[in-house]
Amino acid sequence: MSLDTAETLPTPVAGALADTHGRVATDLRVSLTDRCNLRCQYCMPAEGLDWMPTEQTLTDDEVVRLVSIAVERLGVTDVRFTGGEPLLRRGLPGIVAATKALSGSPTVSLTSNGMGLKRTAGALAEAGLDRVNISLDTVRPESFREITRRDRLHDVIDGLAAAQAAGLAPVKVNAVLMRGINDDEAPELLGWCLERGYQLRFIEQMPLDAQHGWDREAMITADEIFERLAPAYDLAPADRSRGSAPAEEFLVDGGPQTVGIIASVTRPFCGDCDRVRLTADGQVRNCLFAREESDLRTAMRAGADDAEIAERWQAAMITKLPGHGIDDAGFLQPVRPMSAIGG
Repeated sequence: MSLDTAETLPTPVAGALADTHGRVATDLRVSLTDRCNLRCQYCMPAEGLDWMPTEQTLTDDEVVRLVSIAVERLGVTDVRFTGGEPLLRRGLPGIVAATKALSGSPTVSLTSNGMGLKRTAGALAEAGLDRVNISLDTVRPESFREITRRDRLHDVIDGLAAAQAAGLAPVKVNAVLMRGINDDEAPELLGWCLERGYQLRFIEQMPLDAQHGWDREAMITADEIFERLAPAYDLAPADRSRGSAPAEEFLVDGGPQTVGIIASVTRPFCGDCDRVRLTADGQVRNCLFAREESDLRTAMRAGADDAEIAERWQAAMITKLPGHGIDDAGFLQPVRPMSAIGG
């Protein structure tokens, strides 16, 4: 969807990124690049993808301007930078610093594969980054090579340690289990994270791969994750409200340490969703699985002022559907893969 004129815009709810189902988006996910230095099987093919042309990608100043509109005009309180791999964005520390300096001082986080954190964690912490989520599906070198098609496990492990040392806490680890590859490693990965003070979150594999090869029958479900953890750990629901958080938290062996399960497919939490996404080329996505986008970049480069951009953003949110529809017979996977949307 392209919003070309002010006349096409639905009437927005004043001062908020609200939809017609009672939800208000306060958590902004900003993709800084579609490029990545891994080739994870559940994300992209071994040969990679055709990357977005540089002229289509938002500049650092454009990113900061759109984030500032979201925070200072539209009520966003949490900003997470994603990719692709956001550490490949040279201007990342400056973008983080400018975001943290905004009125209201939003929480600023990063989702990364961790490979570049050993050299950048300190600078990002100094810039104001609050915490990191690192994707790590295994601590076995052979499994890591099979999943990512790269022999770089040591770099990710070093990056996690550097983030913790820099105070980017809590350090969260996101893991996807793949049938026949690493689905027997759940207890091992949880033990590894518990020993180091990292917070592990298992995520059901979602239909967001570039190859469009996702198969629900091949997906490791939340129930199966529990089955694999049960022989080694006693898990009990954490006694605190989940709110809009995507992860269900469980105390491990009575706590205080926890493990999270993000069951986007089998236990969707769309009714409590408070997220909105901005792609690296300036498109608003009101849902991770949206089939339509709203173009802010073109309007911004054509001279639109902040008030008009805010109005367009609000209009994009009004059309958000009640749920992602993965279980619907007519569900269609988004055209863009996860690497081009941003997590």
